[in-house]
Amino acid sequence: MNNKNIDLSNFDYNEFKADAIEKIKSGQPLTGKGGILAPLLKELLETALEGELDAHLLENREAGISNRRNGKSSKQVQTSSDSFELSTPRDREGSFEPEIVKKRQTILNESLDNKVLALYALGMSYEAISEHLAEMYGLEVSSAKISLITDKLLPLITEWRNRPLESVYPIVFLDAMHFKVRVDGKVTTKAFYSVLAVSTEGKKDILGLYLSENEGARFWLGVLNDLRARGVEDLLIASIDGLKGFPEAIADVFPKTEIQLCIVHQIRNSLKYVVSKDQKAFMSDLKLVYRASSKDLAEHHLLELGEKWGKKYPAVMKSWNDNWENLSQYFKYPEELRRIIYTTNIVEGFHRQIRKYTKNKGAFTSENALLKLIYCACQKVLEKWSQPMHNWALIISQLQIYFDGRLNLGLK
Repeated sequence: MNNKNIDLSNFDYNEFKADAIEKIKSGQPLTGKGGILAPLLKELLETALEGELDAHLLENREAGISNRRNGKSSKQVQTSSDSFELSTPRDREGSFEPEIVKKRQTILNESLDNKVLALYALGMSYEAISEHLAEMYGLEVSSAKISLITDKLLPLITEWRNRPLESVYPIVFLDAMHFKVRVDGKVTTKAFYSVLAVSTEGKKDILGLYLSENEGARFWLGVLNDLRARGVEDLLIASIDGLKGFPEAIADVFPKTEIQLCIVHQIRNSLKYVVSKDQKAFMSDLKLVYRASSKDLAEHHLLELGEKWGKKYPAVMKSWNDNWENLSQYFKYPEELRRIIYTTNIVEGFHRQIRKYTKNKGAFTSENALLKLIYCACQKVLEKWSQPMHNWALIISQLQIYFDGRLNLGLK
């Protein structure tokens, strides 16, 4: 059954009501494709747009501006349950900006946008979202339109990445995730660097997400200067995985920051160069080093390790000796703090949670597509980080002693 157009200038409610009742009796739905109310919504919107243009032309005349109608344009618009063609009147000067349905607006119901963003935040692809909307709601929404809806995240992402930060963070962790991204038709690997911090209240937060193909002192200078520009004045301890150029960069921006290289990564890298038949014995001796109760005892065991394995694995021992200063920072602190900073497991745990949302992706279609999904996943993770870390009251009091004058906790 075809719905006839409704002339709102001579709208007869009783006639519409009687017509609607007959259609309901015949089994025609109220909403959705071919629904009884669909033509009414179309006519209401088009009449409202005509009224907006009339008001605009009147304002022009009162201001002494010559302007008049110039035909109409049409576009397909989507509601939460249907889509239809909407005609919008135009003016000759092109100065008319409709408010009820804006020029480039094609979605009339925010609930549809919210559905799309919620599904996107779960890691669903554009194609999967389109299929889901068609199956569950009978909506035909193209992948291109879904991409446009998710682009609404971009201003939010920019605002979030530029938000003000606290002046001091006791601990920061830095590490990278790698993803495939299409750039100019070619698939390339991009690194997403995360800066995860623990605040003076003991709560975890993501200070920034930074995309790059290469790391180095120049890249890290940009990251650290970004943190400073957003209000960070001091970082007490930075736990990292041997990031290239980072020590040089942080010495320029935050010269007092102590660097703790990740022990776990150092062990993994070492075992790559130890033959499998020696790994168990080598690890047994190495545990005496990194599990020692003090730095002096650790250095004693490191010397013994070199005497036993140095000739067979000189490159491995050279790496431990060359990096020892930054590998051994954690020995100066109590056990509660050592367990937090001697490894970058905290930020790696964050990355594992992010990958739950990205694991089904192949190559991302663009850097923005990657950024949008990581941002959504990041916000999901942040929702869970509402409580301070275990034993934080004890840890922060110890940090205040070790970093005297650099922490302002409001205590007198």
